[in-house]
Amino acid sequence: MKNALALPARLFRRAPRINLVRLQGMIAAQGRGRLNDAELAPVLERAFRAGKPRAVALLINSPGGSPVQSSLIAGRIRRLGDETGVPVHAFVEDAAASGGYWLATAADDIHCDACSVLGSIGVISAGFGLQELIARHGIERRVHTAGRSKNQLDMFRPEKPEDVAKLDRLLEQMHEAFIAQVRARRGTRLDSATELFDGSFWLGGEAVRLGLADAIGHAVPVLKARYGDKVRLVPYGVRRPLLARFGMALASDAMAVAEERALWARLGA
Repeated sequence: MKNALALPARLFRRAPRINLVRLQGMIAAQGRGRLNDAELAPVLERAFRAGKPRAVALLINSPGGSPVQSSLIAGRIRRLGDETGVPVHAFVEDAAASGGYWLATAADDIHCDACSVLGSIGVISAGFGLQELIARHGIERRVHTAGRSKNQLDMFRPEKPEDVAKLDRLLEQMHEAFIAQVRARRGTRLDSATELFDGSFWLGGEAVRLGLADAIGHAVPVLKARYGDKVRLVPYGVRRPLLARFGMALASDAMAVAEERALWARLGA
């Protein structure tokens, strides 16, 4: 005899869960509010494993930063995605540029706003030459090393051609690693007729046309369209220190803030 109290199985089904990870800010090994592998590792572990998610969504808003940290974070996202079998979707907000785009390539697909900035697939090294400044003030630079290359590219001494050549080789190797990541993850979606790896960046619609992104779309409507209106979106992120929550930063953070603003300024933001 059929149990009269039996209820339809669908009433016990839980709505699909999508865990959201916000990746916002400059990518750097150290500094308050910076994106780096050490701080993101536990966040990403929870996001991929907590609550049996149907997918993980990356909300990206970054002008870039450290190539190494970009590679480490993207590599961790891919390992977790492969280990758990959980799909990864990236949603670009203001920008996924340089290292920020490296992070986006860790996803299985990339959505963006029509006005998002994507690309800047290149590597940059910047500094100052202050040798004439200290000379005008009668300051003498004294440096003693063991190893003739130990003091290369000292900002208080004139550049040496051989030191610049070494730096150029390092930058080229980093650039090739970045290009390899983009090609491995985006594959045949990339427009082969356009130079995509010279450091240029594009707005969302053009980025989609060039294969750097898959479609224009925002996180909530796209995820609801794919997983249903009842989808549960659960945010995960790095917990900020108490003082930072109230906008209070230490003096030691001033240079890092200036550096991040300079990265955003390159994108016109």
